[in-house]
Amino acid sequence: MPEINISREIQTKYRALLKSCRNIITTEDIQLVRKAFDTVREQGQNVTDQELIRLLDIGLIVTSEIGLGRTSVICVMLHRLVETGSIEDEAIRSVFGEKVLQILSGLRSISRIYAEHPVVDSDNFRKLLLSFAEDVRVQLIFLAEKLYDLRRADMFSVEARKKLVQETDYIYIPFAHRLGLYNIKSEMEDRALRYREPEIYEQISRKLEGTREAREKYIANFIAPIVEEFNNRGIKFKVKWRTKTIASILNKMRKKQVEFEEIYDIFAVRFILDSLGAEEKADCWRAYSIVADKYTPNPQRLRDWISVPKSNGYESLQTTVLGPGNRWVEVQIRTERMDEIAEKGFAAHWKYKGGTADKMLEDWLAELRDILESPEVGAVDLLDDIKINLQDKEVHVFTPAGDLKTLPAGATLLDFAYAIHTEVGSKCVGGKVNQRNETLRYVLKNGDQVAVLTSNNQQPNADWLNVAVTSKARNKIRQFLTEHSRAQATMGKEMLSRRFKNWKIDLTDEVIHSLQQRYKYKFAIDLYQAIAEEKLDMADIKDFVTKEKENVHATPPAQEEIRVLPGRAVNEDVLLIDRNVDNVVYKFARCCNPVFGDDILGFVSIGEGIKIHRKQCKNALDLQRRYPYRIVQAQWTNEGVSSYQTVLSILGREDAGIVSKISEAIAKDPKVTLRGLSINSNEGTFDGQITVLVGNTDHLSQLISRLKRIPGVLRVFRHDSVKE
Repeated sequence: MPEINISREIQTKYRALLKSCRNIITTEDIQLVRKAFDTVREQGQNVTDQELIRLLDIGLIVTSEIGLGRTSVICVMLHRLVETGSIEDEAIRSVFGEKVLQILSGLRSISRIYAEHPVVDSDNFRKLLLSFAEDVRVQLIFLAEKLYDLRRADMFSVEARKKLVQETDYIYIPFAHRLGLYNIKSEMEDRALRYREPEIYEQISRKLEGTREAREKYIANFIAPIVEEFNNRGIKFKVKWRTKTIASILNKMRKKQVEFEEIYDIFAVRFILDSLGAEEKADCWRAYSIVADKYTPNPQRLRDWISVPKSNGYESLQTTVLGPGNRWVEVQIRTERMDEIAEKGFAAHWKYKGGTADKMLEDWLAELRDILESPEVGAVDLLDDIKINLQDKEVHVFTPAGDLKTLPAGATLLDFAYAIHTEVGSKCVGGKVNQRNETLRYVLKNGDQVAVLTSNNQQPNADWLNVAVTSKARNKIRQFLTEHSRAQATMGKEMLSRRFKNWKIDLTDEVIHSLQQRYKYKFAIDLYQAIAEEKLDMADIKDFVTKEKENVHATPPAQEEIRVLPGRAVNEDVLLIDRNVDNVVYKFARCCNPVFGDDILGFVSIGEGIKIHRKQCKNALDLQRRYPYRIVQAQWTNEGVSSYQTVLSILGREDAGIVSKISEAIAKDPKVTLRGLSINSNEGTFDGQITVLVGNTDHLSQLISRLKRIPGVLRVFRHDSVKE
């Protein structure tokens, strides 16, 4: 391979990256990393030295701070080439393997999401999570990239920095926490605070710097007797201490409503034991007893995350003791293995579990994918649910068989039921907690033994959303409610259709629209559901429809031709009439929405003037058959400048991005204006309605042709017409 000229800074960072890799991958792996770097230099003609430095810095974060290996480093290197289309998928697969290609595909999806719209946009947030749910390394590499951006945010514009901080608070910090990346989470919290509230950040920072010397002296005095006792007993250990993050200190100040000087536990001391295997827990408790002998522990501040680790894999024995000068000091006791997992999260689990992902992580990703399968759940609701599940506090409860279940603090008996199984949750009527009967609203406490009681007659209702806390439970409840509403609406529509048939009245869309206005329902599905639930009186519906029909009675006018002008609009529905027909009021029929160029006719109604229909409109054909004497001929004059509203029906195969594809297709045509768009998905297909303003039928035909070319679209046609 030809020698490549590399600047000194790039060469230094490249060697540092390879050095950091040697601790976790083999010589053959190093060669693949070199191959990836060389590929970037050779094929990335537009990759500048500054961009190479960025890739190497992110690679160092991935290896040294997160603890990932060869596959992830290669993906960091090749990400830019994939983004710009400088390398083919097949070339990646043949040289670096299928897994590298899969992760790069996830990263490419994220890049496209960011290029389209803000990530906090609801549709894009769902797509972002879907990319995350494919492989956890997609998340980890993405977090490394965002940490790199935060470290150099001073170079960003004020607006770009504001957006980065918002996304950091909203997405990156919760995910860093869920992945067990304590150091990255803490740094992100501090850097976000620095830009969000710079004055407060600087104030606390100065006070910390001013008390550093006194703090170091105090810690030296605190650990001295413990270190001596550890040495006397032959315990091998390391001791570290750290000042708590500025964000953590500010949170304590606000929570306790106190000043900085009144926060005493602003640092934590950590004893890291050289212990492995079966002796780990015993050695930690032995160390704890020594600390408790030297200083009085606060029994309410003991946290045993050794016996029951946190859901993100965190293991530690944590206590708060009363040190010299009656100051509270937080003490953490853990082994080398536990410390690495606490620092590097789930990535470190692979190192200790034979290179396979931790089961808790796989369970979480599976749950995330399951949640995202329900398109009815709004992304904002989804994010709120996830953020609740990522909070620091958890509750540990047991099934009657003794199996442990970990749920977020505040979870209820209903959440527990859904954690067991969706069917159990959906039929839950309550339960027994520690042998006592409790309702499904019962808030779980640590150590509870919970048995769920179910009934085949039970089903979820909207109030359950006020009871459930976990994302899984809330998602399943919403999913049921949506499906139930659709089923009820279908039943209501059938009931209404049967009644109209018995009454010998035609059930047209115009009639449905009138009923919606009469009973104040925005959507027809709500009207049908109300009928199924017997909220509307069928006799009242019949009286209303009958009176509407009676308003249309025989007053046959002389047959004449009315020339409809498409010119100046009085409002959206009413246009002026040719001067030869003075004072004639007419409207375009809503059932078929005529457009300039359509073959049209007029129907004389009582109270609403002449209604203009398309000749192929189903209602128009019926009116011609039943009331031929009330039909007047109509035709367009020369083309005007007005726009005409019409509705299209669209059918196709289900696609998460279909709304944006339809919107983009319409936006490309300056002659068409989108007024409304609704899409419903069901069992792999979708159907919907599109309301647009167009100038004439030629524009409309062009639009229909363009929509039909969208991948996945099967049919597009004018709404409420004889099938075209």
